[in-house]
Amino acid sequence: MIKLLDKNVADKIAAGEVIERPVSIIKELMENSIDAGANSIVVDIKNGGKSYIRVTDNGEGISTEEAETAFLRHATGKISSLEDLNAINTLGFRGEALASISAVTRLKMITKREVDSEGSKLVINGGHVMTKEMTGAPNGTTFVIEDVFYNTPARKKFLKTDGAEGNKIIDFVSKFALSYPMISIKLINNNITVFATTGDGNYLNNINNVFPNKDYKNLMEVNYEENGIKVFGYVSNPGQTKTTKQGQIFFVNGRIVDSKVIDKGIKAGYKERIFSGYPICILFITVNSKTIDVNIHPNKKEIRFHDEKEVINAISKGITEVVFKQQSIHEFEMPRIREENVIDYEPMPEFKEILNTEQVDIKNVLKEKKSEIAENIIISAPINRPFDFNELKIAGYILSTYIVVEDTDENTYFIDQHAAHERIFYEKLIGNYLSDEKLSQPILTPIVLETSNAMDGLRDEILNVINKMGFDIGEFGNNSYIIREIPGNMTLNEAENFVNTFIDNVIDGETMDNNVVIDKIITKSCKNAVKGNNKLSEMEQNELLDVLSKCINPFNCPHGRPTFIKLSKYDIEKAFHRR
Repeated sequence: MIKLLDKNVADKIAAGEVIERPVSIIKELMENSIDAGANSIVVDIKNGGKSYIRVTDNGEGISTEEAETAFLRHATGKISSLEDLNAINTLGFRGEALASISAVTRLKMITKREVDSEGSKLVINGGHVMTKEMTGAPNGTTFVIEDVFYNTPARKKFLKTDGAEGNKIIDFVSKFALSYPMISIKLINNNITVFATTGDGNYLNNINNVFPNKDYKNLMEVNYEENGIKVFGYVSNPGQTKTTKQGQIFFVNGRIVDSKVIDKGIKAGYKERIFSGYPICILFITVNSKTIDVNIHPNKKEIRFHDEKEVINAISKGITEVVFKQQSIHEFEMPRIREENVIDYEPMPEFKEILNTEQVDIKNVLKEKKSEIAENIIISAPINRPFDFNELKIAGYILSTYIVVEDTDENTYFIDQHAAHERIFYEKLIGNYLSDEKLSQPILTPIVLETSNAMDGLRDEILNVINKMGFDIGEFGNNSYIIREIPGNMTLNEAENFVNTFIDNVIDGETMDNNVVIDKIITKSCKNAVKGNNKLSEMEQNELLDVLSKCINPFNCPHGRPTFIKLSKYDIEKAFHRR
């Protein structure tokens, strides 16, 4: 039997399309504040926004007569005809946001227009108006949202931890604030101010306020316009990159967007000058609203350009104008490796089991495995080797990267010192994490790191994991952290690079709720810790080979690339046509 859904059920289903988590609520309310002409917005959250959200603005407010109407589905003051959809210049236009928010929360709205002597106070629980009354209030609108998804437990259980949800909110509000330097935006998380912008209109000052770490201090201004497409913003030079896309933030007509078209424009602009990683690119793109389609997804973060080539061209030219003033970075091409010359090796079963265990408390697992695994990782040399490391003898060193060794069977091996370092770091860090005994070394001059505000939501979780890996890291003022001890196998630069990359990868969206995720982040971070062109002395080459021989899997880096390739005497003679 087909029948119409009950209004309450239909409203909750519709809400699910718009409100995925607390950050969705904040997005909708802040966009409404902008559309209401506010030049001051305060966002206050508790428990990752799950228990409490307050968004206050000084915009034009809502009249008493329209206050309740604003919460009806498809009620909006921003469009009135089909023609309006072809030229959308406002942020929130569907008329679904307030209806959706009120359907799955306990909501209170206080609003007042400048022309009114009194404001209105409206209380709505689960889509039902509980009270409506007149009240004294400042000009503007305040929303207080409590108990997100209290009446939809199926959706509530899919929310992440308070820290993870809070981190998503901090990340969004930080990016949102970048696009509106003329608006004062303040973010409070669990009664602590994360940041407060001044609203002075200076884009670069705004960026440095929201992202106070050093990566954003020396950005170059892009300002280019062609065919009605204006590209403005700030980018880093080709040599200054991040390991994730965290530093790439795009706005089109004031809206935060994801766009592969913009990605292509950036790549074309740098002209393959990026050796590795992703440049910082904070771009504000302005186009004719009739040439884009933002109505392709309920969250309106995806965007479609009618003429993609023109957009790519404008972004590319804008970046190229700036980047080509900088010193060129040499291109690098990885050598091809014959598959049959790569040594395969399967990790010890016990180690593989630990790393592949999902959603398990590592401490409980280690009650049975800890001593055995930690000893295997840190102390003992692996067994059942394809060959004996003791038979290897260093025969040369080329390109300040590859150690050439020979064995007693007339085989030649090329060891990639950087891949070997990655493997050593990885196993030492995992070993420290699994063991109660940390192999750390104090450092004479502590390392001070500056991070973005986005770390606040997961600060305690991040610091806890880093300390477990053999670091001694703690807070050192606003958005600053101090490292006093580092793992025994790392240099200062390697340790700093590792921690910065580890934090970047967590902030970029990973949550630290199981050991598989932690392993994944450590794997990514090891790569960045190892820098190229570190010429090793003969003693250092021998030491690297010795430490590598004690790894559980010495033949592949954590990402699966070989640390060794082998050439037999037959292979070499065949290459010289002697066979």
